[in-house]
Amino acid sequence: MTVVVRPYDPETDAEGLYDCKLAFERGLGENTGGDDKAAVYEGKLTDGYRDRWLAWVERCVADDERCVTVAVAEGDDGAADGGGGDGAAAEAGDVVGYVFVLPERLAMIWDAAVVNELYVAPDRRGTGVADDLMAAAVDLAGDQSLPLDRIVLDVDPANERARAFYDRYGFEPWGEMVARPIDLG
Repeated sequence: MTVVVRPYDPETDAEGLYDCKLAFERGLGENTGGDDKAAVYEGKLTDGYRDRWLAWVERCVADDERCVTVAVAEGDDGAADGGGGDGAAAEAGDVVGYVFVLPERLAMIWDAAVVNELYVAPDRRGTGVADDLMAAAVDLAGDQSLPLDRIVLDVDPANERARAFYDRYGFEPWGEMVARPIDLG
């Protein structure tokens, strides 16, 4: 199967993009934090969250259509689990990965270009799709007017595969992110 990398089209890609987003979120919960983290990530994946997230994607894409780049299957080679991680064989038009770079107007958040998310369906990993998506992200970042010339992303230190991928692209630790629940008294 060939895969084409192109800007997200909300008319044709919304469902496939959100299927990948679900797999991305569930992978964060399952693979890097145990049952409690998995439950937290799964608990947020409501219909309301879907609608809010897709609306946010559309707002970002309205700023720059390249903010969300998708990897889309062209043809079917019979590979399993190519349709966003749900176990179905990929068919032509299925979104099998994406990268989401925040629009330039949000660069002041981290004084940099921000890779918000990068996801590739498990059976497409190691095929160059992630490389193509990262190239699209780096190209977009290079076109942004940034406070500091850098591109940042958040990666769980326990995600060794992702860390190795980002290391290959020259990403290095830059501080440490800390978090706390808002509802603490």
